[in-house]
Amino acid sequence: MLKGNAVVGQSGGPTAAINATLSGVIRGAMAAKEKGIIDNLYGMINGIEGFLEERFVNLFDAFSESEKLKTLEATPAAALGSCRKRLKSYSDDEQLYIKIVEKLKKYNIRYFFYIGGNDSMDTTDKLSSYCESIGYDIKVIGVPKTIDNDLLVTDHTPGFGSAAKYVATTVKELMRDISVYTVKAVTIVEIMGRDAGWLTASSVLPLISGGIAPDLIYLPEVAFDKDEFISSVKAAMEKHSGLLVCVSEGIRYADGEYVGADSSKVDAFGHKMLSGASNVLKDLVKEKLGCKVRAIELNLPQRCAAHCLSKTDIDESVEIGKAAVSAAVDGKSGVMMIFVRETSDGYKIRTDAVPVSEIANGVKKVPREFINKEGNFITEEGIEYLKPLIMGEVSLDYDNGLPRHIVLY
Repeated sequence: MLKGNAVVGQSGGPTAAINATLSGVIRGAMAAKEKGIIDNLYGMINGIEGFLEERFVNLFDAFSESEKLKTLEATPAAALGSCRKRLKSYSDDEQLYIKIVEKLKKYNIRYFFYIGGNDSMDTTDKLSSYCESIGYDIKVIGVPKTIDNDLLVTDHTPGFGSAAKYVATTVKELMRDISVYTVKAVTIVEIMGRDAGWLTASSVLPLISGGIAPDLIYLPEVAFDKDEFISSVKAAMEKHSGLLVCVSEGIRYADGEYVGADSSKVDAFGHKMLSGASNVLKDLVKEKLGCKVRAIELNLPQRCAAHCLSKTDIDESVEIGKAAVSAAVDGKSGVMMIFVRETSDGYKIRTDAVPVSEIANGVKKVPREFINKEGNFITEEGIEYLKPLIMGEVSLDYDNGLPRHIVLY
């Protein structure tokens, strides 16, 4: 059995559950320490960037008082910090990989855990492949996180359930607010999701809690049509005065152009920056219908609203972190941990591991059968998929009236 030290990092956009997964890795590593397998668990500050600069925190020391792990599990954002660094292939920059392996050897790192989304899984895949090619014995495990729920193979991703719960709660509250006036008005809510509409789809969930839902829901999976949009808004306006429309930030026209695209800006990965689909649609409604209209971007609270955690999400996030350590100790490497949903006896989930190469750089779309024929609402099948993921509430610790958080650096 491979013995030595372990390192864990967090990468990409934070979530309200990414620290619960970190807690799971710590718990799993502590169990491995008791068996004499893992001596120390280091946390890399700011992901692979921090690893290259040797910025670490000893997580066994930081959590020697195990009750702190419960606080960590309810702390939003990435407690170890994050980064947006994407590794080049080792054929293009082998010196970088040589430097990484030098540091792995320096700290006797034999277990490497990377918590992240698509780009992080790409890093996991490349690092695992390189270490295998040079014969360095190490177990490299990808541990999923993303509020976008767009990683392939896994039934869902840690972090999505809590973000979905926040979106559904906020939308339900907004619907109460906009219903108090008789004046005709349209409120357009923009929700995160560049290439997959999972989070926007969760805006339908007030339907299971009070029987109301947004009038219209638009996802990137169906081409956006301006004429259909205006026609549907007009039809809904004939039924009641206050309309709520939910749209993904990544909705796009039939030619593939994003509704809210800003062609002059790209992010670190070459993705075109989006300047706001809701504002574009607000102007369109004002021009075509002339009624009162407002645009709301839910923005960062979608991924850091730890006051609205899904207990299901947090419990599963801890479990998948623990499962990652178990998989590594059992000899697996170059894999990502996944959730598999059992199909009988209600909602049940088990963890498994699949080659990360099957996941990296892919996008899991919302199935067309989860979207209605018109492309502007979510079907009952979609609701049944989403519903279990937001269930349960987490009891938070408070300090002078505000939630207590863990700060590691």
